[in-house]
Amino acid sequence: MKKDSSYLLAKKRNHQKIVALTAYDYPTALLEDRAGVDVIFVGDSVGTNILGYDSEQEVTVDDIAHHLKAVRRGVSQAYILGDLPYNSYETPEQALYNAKKLLAHGADIVKLEGVREEVIKHLIKHDIKVCGHLGLMPQTQQQKRVQGKSFEQANVIIEGAIALEKLGISMLVLELIPEELGQIVTEKLSIPTIGIGSGRFTDGQVLIVNDILGITPRKLKLAKKYQDYQTLTAQAIQKYKEDVEQNLFPSEENIWHMAEEELKHLR
Repeated sequence: MKKDSSYLLAKKRNHQKIVALTAYDYPTALLEDRAGVDVIFVGDSVGTNILGYDSEQEVTVDDIAHHLKAVRRGVSQAYILGDLPYNSYETPEQALYNAKKLLAHGADIVKLEGVREEVIKHLIKHDIKVCGHLGLMPQTQQQKRVQGKSFEQANVIIEGAIALEKLGISMLVLELIPEELGQIVTEKLSIPTIGIGSGRFTDGQVLIVNDILGITPRKLKLAKKYQDYQTLTAQAIQKYKEDVEQNLFPSEENIWHMAEEELKHLR
Protein backbone atom coordinates (compact mmCIF):
# COMPACT_ATOMS: atom_id res chain seq x y z
CA MET A 1 0.00 0.00 0.00
CA LYS A 2 1.33 3.42 -0.98
CA LYS A 3 1.32 5.71 2.03
CA ASP A 4 -0.12 9.21 1.76
CA SER A 5 -1.09 12.19 3.93
CA SER A 6 -4.30 10.45 5.03
CA TYR A 7 -2.28 7.50 6.28
CA LEU A 8 -0.05 9.81 8.35
CA LEU A 9 -3.06 11.67 9.72
CA ALA A 10 -4.59 8.37 10.81
CA LYS A 11 -1.38 7.48 12.64
CA LYS A 12 -1.57 10.78 14.57
CA ARG A 13 -5.20 10.21 15.49
CA ASN A 14 -4.42 6.66 16.62
CA HIS A 15 -1.40 7.84 18.63
CA GLN A 16 0.98 5.82 16.48
CA LYS A 17 4.41 7.30 15.89
CA ILE A 18 5.37 8.33 12.35
CA VAL A 19 8.82 7.18 11.23
CA ALA A 20 10.68 9.48 8.83
CA LEU A 21 14.26 9.29 7.58
CA THR A 22 16.31 10.96 4.86
CA ALA A 23 17.53 9.07 1.80
CA TYR A 24 19.46 10.34 -1.18
CA ASP A 25 19.99 7.24 -3.36
CA TYR A 26 18.29 4.11 -4.66
CA PRO A 27 19.85 1.42 -2.43
CA THR A 28 19.23 3.39 0.77
CA ALA A 29 15.64 4.17 -0.23
CA LEU A 30 15.07 0.50 -1.02
CA LEU A 31 16.28 -0.55 2.44
CA GLU A 32 14.23 2.13 4.20
CA ASP A 33 11.09 1.23 2.28
CA ARG A 34 11.52 -2.47 3.06
CA ALA A 35 11.99 -1.59 6.73
CA GLY A 36 8.61 0.18 6.72
CA VAL A 37 9.75 3.78 7.07
CA ASP A 38 6.65 5.96 6.63
CA VAL A 39 8.22 9.11 5.15
CA ILE A 40 11.41 9.17 3.11
CA PHE A 41 12.78 12.68 2.98
CA VAL A 42 15.01 13.95 0.17
CA GLY A 43 16.16 17.07 1.97
CA ASP A 44 18.59 19.87 1.27
CA SER A 45 20.78 18.07 3.81
CA VAL A 46 21.99 16.23 0.70
CA GLY A 47 24.27 19.22 0.16
CA THR A 48 26.43 18.86 3.26
CA ASN A 49 26.04 15.10 3.66
CA ILE A 50 26.48 13.84 0.10
CA LEU A 51 27.55 16.60 -2.29
CA GLY A 52 30.31 18.19 -0.22
CA TYR A 53 28.73 21.65 -0.11
CA ASP A 54 29.55 24.00 2.75
CA SER A 55 25.91 24.82 3.51
CA GLU A 56 22.32 24.06 2.57
CA GLN A 57 22.18 27.34 0.66
CA GLU A 58 24.24 25.85 -2.17
CA VAL A 59 21.68 23.13 -2.95
CA THR A 60 19.69 23.63 -6.15
CA VAL A 61 16.34 22.33 -7.36
CA ASP A 62 18.22 20.22 -9.90
CA ASP A 63 20.21 18.63 -7.06
CA ILE A 64 17.02 17.67 -5.23
CA ALA A 65 15.36 16.45 -8.44
CA HIS A 66 18.35 14.25 -9.31
CA HIS A 67 18.29 12.50 -5.94
CA LEU A 68 14.50 12.27 -5.93
CA LYS A 69 14.62 10.25 -9.14
CA ALA A 70 16.99 7.75 -7.55
CA VAL A 71 14.95 7.49 -4.35
CA ARG A 72 11.67 7.05 -6.21
CA ARG A 73 13.07 3.99 -7.99
CA GLY A 74 13.59 2.30 -4.64
CA VAL A 75 10.22 3.11 -3.08
CA SER A 76 6.92 1.29 -3.38
CA GLN A 77 5.22 2.24 -0.11
CA ALA A 78 6.80 5.22 1.66
CA TYR A 79 5.54 8.80 1.32
CA ILE A 80 8.28 10.82 -0.38
CA LEU A 81 8.95 14.34 0.87
CA GLY A 82 11.01 16.63 -1.34
CA ASP A 83 12.68 19.81 -0.12
CA LEU A 84 12.26 23.10 -1.93
CA PRO A 85 15.81 24.44 -1.49
CA TYR A 86 17.02 27.93 -0.62
CA ASN A 87 15.88 30.68 -3.02
CA SER A 88 13.53 28.34 -4.92
CA TYR A 89 10.21 29.71 -3.59
CA GLU A 90 10.66 33.47 -3.44
CA THR A 91 7.44 34.09 -5.36
CA PRO A 92 4.28 31.98 -5.71
CA GLU A 93 4.99 31.44 -9.40
CA GLN A 94 8.59 30.34 -8.79
CA ALA A 95 7.46 28.02 -6.00
CA LEU A 96 4.82 26.40 -8.20
CA TYR A 97 7.26 25.86 -11.06
CA ASN A 98 9.86 24.24 -8.81
CA ALA A 99 7.31 22.23 -6.81
CA LYS A 100 5.93 20.74 -10.04
CA LYS A 101 9.48 19.80 -11.02
CA LEU A 102 10.03 17.94 -7.74
CA LEU A 103 6.68 16.16 -8.06
CA ALA A 104 7.52 15.18 -11.63
CA HIS A 105 10.75 13.58 -10.39
CA GLY A 106 9.22 11.56 -7.57
CA ALA A 107 8.05 13.69 -4.63
CA ASP A 108 4.58 13.19 -3.17
CA ILE A 109 4.75 16.38 -1.11
CA VAL A 110 7.11 19.38 -0.94
CA LYS A 111 8.54 21.16 2.08
CA LEU A 112 9.38 24.81 2.60
CA GLU A 113 10.57 26.81 5.58
CA GLY A 114 8.70 29.54 7.46
CA VAL A 115 5.25 31.06 7.14
CA ARG A 116 5.10 31.96 3.44
CA GLU A 117 1.40 32.68 3.18
CA GLU A 118 1.04 33.63 -0.49
CA VAL A 119 3.39 30.89 -1.63
CA ILE A 120 1.61 28.18 0.34
CA LYS A 121 -1.83 29.35 -0.79
CA HIS A 122 -0.69 29.26 -4.40
CA LEU A 123 0.73 25.74 -4.12
CA ILE A 124 -2.34 24.34 -2.38
CA LYS A 125 -4.61 26.07 -4.90
CA HIS A 126 -2.82 24.00 -7.55
CA ASP A 127 -3.36 20.75 -5.62
CA ILE A 128 0.20 20.46 -4.34
CA LYS A 129 0.66 18.98 -0.88
CA VAL A 130 2.82 21.16 1.38
CA CYS A 131 4.84 20.35 4.49
CA GLY A 132 5.82 23.27 6.71
CA HIS A 133 9.03 23.73 8.70
CA LEU A 134 9.46 25.79 11.87
CA GLY A 135 12.02 26.10 14.66
CA LEU A 136 15.56 26.03 13.35
CA MET A 137 15.43 26.81 9.63
CA PRO A 138 18.77 25.71 8.14
CA GLN A 139 18.32 27.59 4.86
CA THR A 140 18.46 30.98 6.60
CA GLN A 141 19.86 30.24 10.08
CA GLN A 142 23.43 29.09 9.73
CA GLN A 143 24.05 28.78 13.47
CA LYS A 144 22.52 25.53 14.69
CA ARG A 145 21.00 26.72 17.97
CA VAL A 146 17.88 25.64 19.81
CA GLN A 147 14.96 27.90 18.90
CA GLY A 148 11.92 28.88 20.97
CA LYS A 149 13.54 28.79 24.41
CA SER A 150 11.96 32.07 25.56
CA PHE A 151 8.24 32.80 25.90
CA GLU A 152 8.34 35.31 23.04
CA GLN A 153 10.19 32.99 20.66
CA ALA A 154 8.02 30.01 21.58
CA ASN A 155 4.86 32.00 21.03
CA VAL A 156 6.03 33.00 17.54
CA ILE A 157 6.51 29.32 16.67
CA ILE A 158 3.10 28.36 18.09
CA GLU A 159 1.36 31.15 16.18
CA GLY A 160 3.28 30.20 13.04
CA ALA A 161 2.23 26.57 13.36
CA ILE A 162 -1.43 27.50 13.79
CA ALA A 163 -1.23 29.87 10.81
CA LEU A 164 0.35 27.17 8.63
CA GLU A 165 -2.36 24.67 9.51
CA LYS A 166 -5.04 27.23 8.63
CA LEU A 167 -3.35 27.74 5.27
CA GLY A 168 -3.82 24.04 4.59
CA ILE A 169 -0.43 22.35 4.98
CA SER A 170 -0.53 18.57 5.42
CA MET A 171 2.25 18.15 7.99
CA LEU A 172 4.82 20.17 9.90
CA VAL A 173 8.51 19.59 10.64
CA LEU A 174 9.68 21.03 13.97
CA GLU A 175 13.46 21.32 14.20
CA LEU A 176 15.59 21.91 17.29
CA ILE A 177 13.06 23.29 19.75
CA PRO A 178 12.52 22.42 23.44
CA GLU A 179 10.55 19.25 24.10
CA GLU A 180 7.84 21.15 25.94
CA LEU A 181 7.26 23.43 22.96
CA GLY A 182 7.17 20.45 20.61
CA GLN A 183 4.45 18.91 22.76
CA ILE A 184 2.38 22.10 22.90
CA VAL A 185 2.51 22.62 19.14
CA THR A 186 1.64 18.97 18.49
CA GLU A 187 -1.36 19.12 20.82
CA LYS A 188 -2.64 22.33 19.23
CA LEU A 189 -2.53 20.99 15.68
CA SER A 190 -4.75 18.43 14.00
CA ILE A 191 -2.09 17.72 11.35
CA PRO A 192 0.95 15.50 12.06
CA THR A 193 4.15 17.02 13.45
CA ILE A 194 7.54 15.47 12.69
CA GLY A 195 10.30 16.37 15.10
CA ILE A 196 14.07 16.51 14.74
CA GLY A 197 15.72 17.46 17.99
CA SER A 198 12.31 18.52 19.32
CA GLY A 199 11.58 15.97 22.00
CA ARG A 200 9.48 12.87 22.51
CA PHE A 201 5.98 14.24 22.05
CA THR A 202 5.84 15.13 18.36
CA ASP A 203 3.77 12.77 16.21
CA GLY A 204 6.87 11.40 14.52
CA GLN A 205 10.63 11.66 14.26
CA VAL A 206 13.01 12.33 11.39
CA LEU A 207 16.79 12.02 11.31
CA ILE A 208 19.51 12.21 8.67
CA VAL A 209 20.40 8.69 7.59
CA ASN A 210 24.13 9.53 7.58
CA ASP A 211 23.90 10.36 11.28
CA ILE A 212 22.18 7.16 12.39
CA LEU A 213 24.59 5.02 10.35
CA GLY A 214 27.71 6.82 11.56
CA ILE A 215 28.73 7.81 8.04
CA THR A 216 29.79 11.26 9.24
CA PRO A 217 32.18 11.66 12.19
CA ARG A 218 30.10 14.30 13.96
CA LYS A 219 28.28 13.50 17.16
CA LEU A 220 24.95 15.28 17.50
CA LYS A 221 22.86 15.41 20.66
CA LEU A 222 19.65 15.22 18.61
CA ALA A 223 20.68 12.00 16.85
CA LYS A 224 21.47 8.42 17.85
CA LYS A 225 24.18 6.45 16.06
CA TYR A 226 22.95 2.93 15.32
CA GLN A 227 26.00 1.81 13.32
CA ASP A 228 29.66 2.77 12.94
CA TYR A 229 29.77 2.90 9.15
CA GLN A 230 32.83 5.14 8.99
CA THR A 231 35.07 2.86 11.06
CA LEU A 232 33.79 -0.36 9.46
CA THR A 233 34.17 1.06 5.94
CA ALA A 234 37.68 2.40 6.60
CA GLN A 235 38.68 -1.04 7.91
CA ALA A 236 37.22 -2.77 4.85
CA ILE A 237 39.04 -0.43 2.44
CA GLN A 238 42.31 -0.88 4.31
CA LYS A 239 41.94 -4.67 4.19
CA TYR A 240 41.22 -4.56 0.44
CA LYS A 241 44.34 -2.44 -0.08
CA GLU A 242 46.48 -4.90 1.86
CA ASP A 243 45.04 -7.92 0.03
CA VAL A 244 45.81 -6.39 -3.38
CA GLU A 245 49.34 -5.38 -2.35
CA GLN A 246 50.05 -8.86 -0.94
CA ASN A 247 48.50 -10.60 -3.95
CA LEU A 248 45.79 -12.17 -1.79
CA PHE A 249 43.06 -10.71 -3.99
CA PRO A 250 41.86 -11.90 -6.40
CA SER A 251 42.02 -15.51 -5.25
CA GLU A 252 40.91 -18.70 -6.97
CA GLU A 253 37.27 -18.10 -6.04
CA ASN A 254 37.26 -14.72 -7.81
CA ILE A 255 38.56 -15.79 -11.24
CA TRP A 256 37.55 -17.78 -14.35
CA HIS A 257 39.64 -20.24 -16.39
CA MET A 258 39.74 -21.14 -20.07
CA ALA A 259 39.24 -24.72 -21.16
CA GLU A 260 42.63 -26.44 -21.55
CA GLU A 261 42.09 -27.16 -25.28
CA GLU A 262 41.19 -23.53 -25.99
CA LEU A 263 44.21 -22.37 -24.06
CA LYS A 264 46.52 -24.63 -26.05
CA HIS A 265 45.30 -23.03 -29.30
CA LEU A 266 45.75 -19.58 -27.86
CA ARG A 267 49.30 -20.28 -26.78
